[in-house]
Amino acid sequence: MKRVFRKIFSRPPEREAAPPLPSHIEIIREKALKGHHLEIVQWGQILLESIYVPKDPVGALEWFTIAAKAGFGPGHNMRGRCFQFGWGCEQDLQEAARCYAAAADAGDEWGRYNLGILTMRGIGHPQDLPKALNLFRTAAHNGHAKSMNLYARFLEEGWVVPQDRAAALDWYRKSAEGGDYRGQHNYATALVDAGQVDEALGWWRKAVVDATSDILLAMNKKLALLGNKRDPALETRVQDRLKEMGVPPSTEDAKVRPE
Repeated sequence: MKRVFRKIFSRPPEREAAPPLPSHIEIIREKALKGHHLEIVQWGQILLESIYVPKDPVGALEWFTIAAKAGFGPGHNMRGRCFQFGWGCEQDLQEAARCYAAAADAGDEWGRYNLGILTMRGIGHPQDLPKALNLFRTAAHNGHAKSMNLYARFLEEGWVVPQDRAAALDWYRKSAEGGDYRGQHNYATALVDAGQVDEALGWWRKAVVDATSDILLAMNKKLALLGNKRDPALETRVQDRLKEMGVPPSTEDAKVRPE
């Protein structure tokens, strides 16, 4: 393993003159070199995208592979991310699914969630909604906020389970409280339907900080329908974030609610 570490971490001569890494980043690097699994994955994530070191997706994948070979679930999960999106390798969705399955088998909830996404959508292997449900349900019960949101969606829509909107609302709440912006948006939407607009606005204010464009567009449409309960400052914040992303705001009724 030491030989692999030396190979991965060899630096060109000019790199020696670069400014030292911040202490918290250097600690991660040093622990990764010593073989600590968590820091190995963290250092790989730093190599994927960080202002402190040049991007090195190939090197990142090598670090994730070291952690995966040690049986560390997050290492398998991050290898899956690399193969799913082609970071440091050719995109290989089948291999991504295998990596996520290995992560789930090792008890990693992010791997379980990512495998659930591929399984729900039929990416990298055949679509299997009952299997996806089981993955999301297990991760949800293990405290994974994004899985809580998708488990709630299955319950709300009655996908392969009896429809149970009361249970769905409870899981959306848990997802929102767990910090998932999709759960926060879906919980806010349900609260509006129940007439609890003020509380819904509070959750949308939390969601707007990290929401992706699909959620921001859905929020923009919902906020425009609130009549005298509208929050102009929040609507402006949503529209500003969309402009930052280069996405034109729209207030047309959504055809499909985002997951």
